Amino acid sequence: MGDDFPPMRSVKRWLVTTNHKDVGMLYLSTALFFLVFGGVMALLFRAHLWQSGGAGLLTDSTYNQAVTSHGLLMVFWFLSPFAAGFANYFVPLQIGAKDLAFPRLNALSYWFYLFSGVLLMISFFIGGTFEGGWTMYAPLNVPAYTPFEATAGGTATILALMMFTLSITFGTINFLTTIHRQRAEGLGLWNMPLFTWSWLLTAWMMLFAFAALLAALLLLAIDRVMLTQYFGAGEGSSLLWAHIFWFFGHPEVYIVFFPALGIMFETFQTFTGRRLVGRKWVIIAMVLVTVQSFLVWMHHMFLTTINLEIKTLFMATTIGISLPFDLMVFALIYTMIKGRVRFTTPFLFSLGALVLFILGGITGVFLGAVVLDYEFRGTYWVVAHFHYVMVSGVTALIAGLYYWWPKITGKMYDETLGKLNFAVYFVGFNLLYFPMFLAWETPRRVFHFAEGMTMYHQMATVGAFVFGASFLIMFYTLGKSLVSGPDAPDNPWEFSRTAEWTIPSPPPLENWDGRPSYATGRLEFVEEKHTATDGGTGINTIEESNAVLDAHEHEEEHADHASIWPLGIGFGTFVMFLGISGLGPYVARFANAQGANVDGFGDPNIVYPILAVTGLGLLLYFLWQFGMEEFQAPKMEVAERWPFEGVDNGKFGIWVFLASDVVVFGAALGAFIFMRLHTGWADWTIVPPAAWPGLLNTYVLLTSSFTVILALVMAERGNKKGLLATLTATLMLGFTFMGVKAWEYNAKFAEGDYWFTGLEYSIYYVTTGLHGLHVLLGLLVAGFMIYKIILYDAYLDDHRPVEYFGLYWHFVDIVWVFLFPLFYLM
Repeated sequence: MGDDFPPMRSVKRWLVTTNHKDVGMLYLSTALFFLVFGGVMALLFRAHLWQSGGAGLLTDSTYNQAVTSHGLLMVFWFLSPFAAGFANYFVPLQIGAKDLAFPRLNALSYWFYLFSGVLLMISFFIGGTFEGGWTMYAPLNVPAYTPFEATAGGTATILALMMFTLSITFGTINFLTTIHRQRAEGLGLWNMPLFTWSWLLTAWMMLFAFAALLAALLLLAIDRVMLTQYFGAGEGSSLLWAHIFWFFGHPEVYIVFFPALGIMFETFQTFTGRRLVGRKWVIIAMVLVTVQSFLVWMHHMFLTTINLEIKTLFMATTIGISLPFDLMVFALIYTMIKGRVRFTTPFLFSLGALVLFILGGITGVFLGAVVLDYEFRGTYWVVAHFHYVMVSGVTALIAGLYYWWPKITGKMYDETLGKLNFAVYFVGFNLLYFPMFLAWETPRRVFHFAEGMTMYHQMATVGAFVFGASFLIMFYTLGKSLVSGPDAPDNPWEFSRTAEWTIPSPPPLENWDGRPSYATGRLEFVEEKHTATDGGTGINTIEESNAVLDAHEHEEEHADHASIWPLGIGFGTFVMFLGISGLGPYVARFANAQGANVDGFGDPNIVYPILAVTGLGLLLYFLWQFGMEEFQAPKMEVAERWPFEGVDNGKFGIWVFLASDVVVFGAALGAFIFMRLHTGWADWTIVPPAAWPGLLNTYVLLTSSFTVILALVMAERGNKKGLLATLTATLMLGFTFMGVKAWEYNAKFAEGDYWFTGLEYSIYYVTTGLHGLHVLLGLLVAGFMIYKIILYDAYLDDHRPVEYFGLYWHFVDIVWVFLFPLFYLM
């Protein structure tokens, strides 16, 4: 597909591309669209807040929808994906890779992101989108507390977030594998560019934080569609949601800010003409924040009944996490003092981001103190602080857009317009958010503020429109650059120091002609032919590299850059989730027939089950085609892989995926233990009809793990019959497990015990059902592998896919080893 890859002006190119730079541009442009969408929501409710009683633009419900969707769009659909766009484009360039480790998975990540946003937009038109705030606090997030007409739209919002979280997981697996296993020769971790460092740590945080969010959303979606009782059961359920959500929610602040910080480091170095002061200490500080970010979540719950000793502990961790940031801020300031500053547009935005972040950080320390938090929590002080931190990140991301614009487009922009953009932006931002500190007594998300606060709110509304105008200036500046801007040199910045500036603007499809190497301590290019992978025929310095790129034809076999199936999988999942969003009324009708007395749902609509079944069918078809497609990803024969030299990309990717799945199951089991302790361990109803089905299934799964090990041995020996027999045995044992589980569920149904009967029943059915879903996915993969072995003699020459499947299957078996005693014996 390398030679006939569609040109950039072709629509087909953007539907089939898997190239990291194309995917990066798709992320950037889509994120900017959601920025405008979320910004329009904000202007709507800021206009509504012109008067203390509301200006009559919005009803109570539409006001809540606008505030909620603004928060969701900005936090999820703009901030992280915009940073992901830069990471997609520049991380492979900065580390000397030709692409990400799994190009099709990268495309799949984008399409899940796009269709999740489409699903969110559709939610407005199927009864109204979710209106319980972007934090989705329980019990306001379940149908019993939602206006009946908004149930389907609200559920669609939750499912859109689930789809977005899956997108993040795909991307995270890809980046962690790429950065750890595909760095150019001689590029050790310590010497990676700071933007790549920031993204590596962001990816590690995303891996675990978004897994927790996925678990929370999964439980919430099941509550809304299947009428389980995780978050509507009364006492304890609100605290359960807060624990799981904020275990994600506080690392999310750093997930959003770290890529912006990386851009600030890069631009400060470039436009002060010197290396960042204390570079290694800055990296250590970022690593400390990455670890600490998971140890501060409970400061969001200072107003709950958690005892004072635990609150004090989390106050200490909250204050403690500010110390590494102090080091990073001082490093930037000293770099500026010791350098010779050039006040270009990217530097102005980076400097503005630093100023805003300092203000946001200082005001956040107030909220970290338990006593002050009692006064400030739920007020506009939190709104102002939150935006000074989060939008300082946006400010640095815009710096990145201007900084890398010449490299992405090959065009320069008008520097005067860029500086005007910054001036309007900075004035608008502070006029919008600083008055909120002064109007701090206003409750957040409520528009009936006190008369005495009117002046501050009107200042904020004026600031909102000035701030919005700055983005119009930005779009005009960049649009003018595209249409009539002068051609950009390969390196327009005198003191830029990273590898992307050594190749043409915009970069060629394959990135490098030759192999980047840091073996001598500086960036050089090794000429390579496809017959030589041990050093090639010559080395060229940065100054000679462009001549080499022009003169030396790329003789390696072209890697594939196109696949339509990621788009198909994304579309099939979108249709299925849209259908699932409206299944609640069907389940409510069934529950009422069993005497459950469920209300709050409208009449069932046949369109939704049709969509759900159609989407599932499309998804299975496109997954099949995806699995059957021959796809050649770019390979790196020579690369830095410490500390994972002995692990291939596929195995490392499986490890990373399973690490995130540990958090998903951990959250589900944690919910069981938390609610059981809350209601009294001994008072808990033991739901399974008997212990023996669980014991039998334990033996079945342990035996299946043994047959999977035998399958790997047979694949290594090239024994087709043995491989078929052992994989088939695994498949049969998996079906046996599912059969026993089906008997067990049926026995409970016969007694009138359903998943909506009570909290204990909800937790039993959902937790064991989540495990059963993993078993089912494993069975589908095993069946697919058996098909390929029969028809194509697959896995006899390359046994690695059998090993990957075995890792997944062993993980599923280990999870059951925990579930069995918890649910059947205790």
